[in-house]
Amino acid sequence: MIMKIALFADKYVGLQSTAYLTKNYPEHISFIVCTNEESSVFSFLKEISFQNDKILFNADIDTEEMRNKLALSRLDYIILAWWPYIIKERIHSLPKVGTINFHPSLLPHNRGKHYNFWTIVENSPFGVSIHFVDNSIDSGDIIFQKEIEKTWEDTGKTLYYKAQQAMTELFIENYPKLLNGDYTKTKQNLTQGNLHYGRELNIASKIDLDKEYRALDLINLLRARTFEGYPACYFYDNGIEYQIRVKIERINEESN
Repeated sequence: MIMKIALFADKYVGLQSTAYLTKNYPEHISFIVCTNEESSVFSFLKEISFQNDKILFNADIDTEEMRNKLALSRLDYIILAWWPYIIKERIHSLPKVGTINFHPSLLPHNRGKHYNFWTIVENSPFGVSIHFVDNSIDSGDIIFQKEIEKTWEDTGKTLYYKAQQAMTELFIENYPKLLNGDYTKTKQNLTQGNLHYGRELNIASKIDLDKEYRALDLINLLRARTFEGYPACYFYDNGIEYQIRVKIERINEESN
């Protein structure tokens, strides 16, 4: 069965999804939408000489011309592969079957932003999900999921990369099922999950030197925000800001 899809792709997951579809199902691709001309996805498309008229950019996607172009293509699906922008209803409602999104959490847990931080801090289940898009945040029906094990050695950084790999595998394993409609839609029980906004991260990352913490909670907070190259947990002392990162290593006990 030949589908008509528009792939909105970014970063590692978007790049791997693009490579998989252009190699195995090029006839399914009506459009590939890139964030900009500096993206790795666009560079890849240029390397393989992908058709220019099938490449779109985020800056143009909500123009009347582009909306008409998408509408006239009679898409079956829009696929949001690690897409960093919110898609408006007038776009995500265009496909006949619907728009599906890759979300790096085990929905309904950790909807919204900074999944890799909150799953450690709140000790919630972790994984990746592919779900239909509706008009709320990461709340549409789930069609595919994969749980990811966490260990004491995990940090916000390690879970970010675990999610990337698992998301790529989840999509590639299940794309044939997507084509055949061989999946079950599962409604999310949002009373069992949680939703976080980007503005919450900085507030939650502040350590109060005069506050008592349970050791478990403090360790989890520190490792959740440990991601070299990005801000960490922080505290103030005499007007000076300090940041804290941690590393946990498992030591195997030698048998006597």
